[in-house]
Amino acid sequence: MNGLFERKYIIQGIFIAVAAIIAARLSYLQLIDKSYLLSANNNVLRKMVIYPARGVILDRNGEVLVQNEPVYDLLVTPREVKDLDTALLCELVGIDKEGFQRRMATARSYSPYKASQFEKQLPATAYAKLQEHLYKFRGFYIQNRTVRSYPDSVAAQFLGYIQEVNDRDIERSNGFYRPGDYIGASGVESAYEDLLRGQRGVKNVMVDAFNRPQGAFAEGRYDTLAVAGDGLISSLDKDLQLLAEKLMRNKIGSVVAIEPATGEILTFVSSPGYDPNMMVGRERGNNYATLLQDPYKPMFIRPIQAQYPPGSVFKVVSALTAQQAGMIDEHTVFNCPGGYRYGGGRIMRCMHVDGPTQLIKSIQHSCNTYYGYTYARMIDQRGMPSAESYDLWREAVMKFGIGHSLGIDLPGEKSGLLPTSEFYTKRYGNAKWGSSYNISLSIGQGEMGITPLQMANVMAIVANRGFYYRPHLIKAIGEQKIVKPEFTEKIFAGVDEQYYEPVIEGMSRVVNIPGGTGYSVRIADIEMCGKTGTAQNPHGQDHAVFFAFAPRENPKIAIAVVVENAGFGGTWAGPIVSMLVEKYLKDTVTLPQYIQDRIYNADLLPKPKTAKPQEKIVKTGPNKPSSPHKEPDEEVLFVHHSALARRYE
Repeated sequence: MNGLFERKYIIQGIFIAVAAIIAARLSYLQLIDKSYLLSANNNVLRKMVIYPARGVILDRNGEVLVQNEPVYDLLVTPREVKDLDTALLCELVGIDKEGFQRRMATARSYSPYKASQFEKQLPATAYAKLQEHLYKFRGFYIQNRTVRSYPDSVAAQFLGYIQEVNDRDIERSNGFYRPGDYIGASGVESAYEDLLRGQRGVKNVMVDAFNRPQGAFAEGRYDTLAVAGDGLISSLDKDLQLLAEKLMRNKIGSVVAIEPATGEILTFVSSPGYDPNMMVGRERGNNYATLLQDPYKPMFIRPIQAQYPPGSVFKVVSALTAQQAGMIDEHTVFNCPGGYRYGGGRIMRCMHVDGPTQLIKSIQHSCNTYYGYTYARMIDQRGMPSAESYDLWREAVMKFGIGHSLGIDLPGEKSGLLPTSEFYTKRYGNAKWGSSYNISLSIGQGEMGITPLQMANVMAIVANRGFYYRPHLIKAIGEQKIVKPEFTEKIFAGVDEQYYEPVIEGMSRVVNIPGGTGYSVRIADIEMCGKTGTAQNPHGQDHAVFFAFAPRENPKIAIAVVVENAGFGGTWAGPIVSMLVEKYLKDTVTLPQYIQDRIYNADLLPKPKTAKPQEKIVKTGPNKPSSPHKEPDEEVLFVHHSALARRYE
């Protein structure tokens, strides 16, 4: 009897324990473990992210530069995948079995219960084939989105590209971005990302066991609409940009053209370039690797990142700042015997003997001697230590936008090179140096480096007779056509208006008077004012440079062209400037056809070097000033600008 009684309680205890275990398990599944709830919900309710269209980018005349086209991401929820015809799916998506296994492993590691990307950016043709069989692939479904498309394959470095976000992007966005989202990575796409990206939405869709849509959940009451990104109106003239890119084909260099009255950039060419459509689609990764390995560096944005010695074009700035300082005026005469003597018999040579030369003639003939004397007055004859005079000279030059970034609406702009007096004091070991120690600066050589954007901006200042607006690539934002206030600020260059006229007269004679260095590229019925330059390059052929603005009165365009390793500015850069200016002002090109053919057909790309030779930097001591000219019997200082930047910093 007692044994029976004891067995009764044992059996009851077992039932109670089992019930407690079941109750605990149910509580865990319902209150803590969400996997079954998620799985159940996914079987009937699909939350579809609605990606907004990025803002369209237009040129200044309303022509499309960047638009959107639909693509389709294939998503997968690993827990739902059953009875899968792997071979058929691989055939339709265009992958092999190993690729399938790799993608599934990635999806499971992300989450067995949440959808993640299996294959992204399927084109419309692949999507059409897949859609017919999608019901066979339980656990797989399609996510619509758009990617960028470039109808004219133009202005790649200006427009930039987008890429999938990484962990750092997600962290910096405070949760706005999620894995699989895209973000502007360079160019305007990056600079205006917050405006272009828009706001994504969510659509709740009921689906059956075969993943077929059955209609909206709760009549769409819980859906949110996607908000498209703001459109941008760029300052570029698409036709002018296309012509400039064609002219710069098979050449290394830059073209920057600015509307002086607004600071809007009309043309922005970095050559060699690339087709921006290469940065879209499933081959983007391979294309990106190819571009990075290209020896001509097409991803390098030369208009704002390359730094060149400006050469003779800098004489324009020298003439203006010296007049403002009272060191010369338009009637000041220096005798040119064929070169400027300095530093105990050394010579900075001219191309020819100019004899007695005043300001206008010095610009027209590009007289080195005149600017050697002018620089010497600025540094040595101001009644103060040379270092202090140099600081005043440097301050005046910087007001022309040289030696500091201009604040263009693109990431990665470089400031150029314009050393301080402390740099030279440290180099020569004391502060007793004078103009002869860095005389190369007088003609835009030596340790000076400026970007093509800064070059074009100098021309805009001269065209405006003393001021500029910050150069920019986006002229208006959104439907309201908002203009950023920083692009409407008038910035003065520190030189009074009356000092510009003799300089402009000299520039006009360069192009429009027989014997001028730019006479061969004059334009009928347009008074273009320009300046040729041949910037010395210690690593190969000299760089061809040409700056100009037109017309002389009420200027509409200011432009700078740099063609690396090309030689004389009037021979190569000048014709490019002439054709672009005439195209913009008259919508035609009348330059002799043989000159046009020479520019179009020229291949000036240097042969890639298999091994980079070690660069030699020759320093001159306190008693051995530098010379900017490659005379065989002279010691010459050539400093590679990237090396100087590292030392100067």
